[in-house]
Amino acid sequence: MISLLIVDDHPVVRDGLRGMFGADPRFGVLGEACDGAEAVTAGERLQPDVILMDLRMPRVDGVAAIKELARRGVPARVLVLTTYDTDSDVLPAIEAGATGYLLKDAPREELFRAVEAAARGQAALAPAVATRLMGQMRRPATELLSQRELEVLELIAKGSTNREAARQLFISEATVKTHLLHVYAKLGVKDRAAAVATAFSRGYLTVRGDG
Repeated sequence: MISLLIVDDHPVVRDGLRGMFGADPRFGVLGEACDGAEAVTAGERLQPDVILMDLRMPRVDGVAAIKELARRGVPARVLVLTTYDTDSDVLPAIEAGATGYLLKDAPREELFRAVEAAARGQAALAPAVATRLMGQMRRPATELLSQRELEVLELIAKGSTNREAARQLFISEATVKTHLLHVYAKLGVKDRAAAVATAFSRGYLTVRGDG
């Protein structure tokens, strides 16, 4: 029997998962947690085989919890179960040490197979997530962002406003906003600061001494 800890900030989700897994003799639910802080405490105390971890939760989010569990040497495998599959969610979770990443709309049997795979230490990724990760590995940064998008992002990184960037690139302010929206979508972020930070971390932008 594979023992589980269910971590999610929505009681209805926890109840549904407990009912689903509790009805199958292959699994046993040891406990629940409503945020990352409780997940770390319960993970240490209960020592489950697999932790089903939501990502976006109050107080302590899923990625921070995964890192803390690893730091404390908790041996449980972490299977992320979330509704989000953007780069800004997937990559930090995998880098933090998640064994798998599944979406909440996954069919019951797919979820069961993923938990069994995670318990064996095998990667369990939703097809959309696997495709996204493979694309990140195979695609050079220069192909991900267009030359104009990189130019806009470089100016934003230097502190330019949309209007200033438009003036320097001889394009309209509306066009700058459109390029930024495309950048946000491609990097899986929601604002300028996150776009710049992500671009530097992935090598799309480099620190220059000219400025």
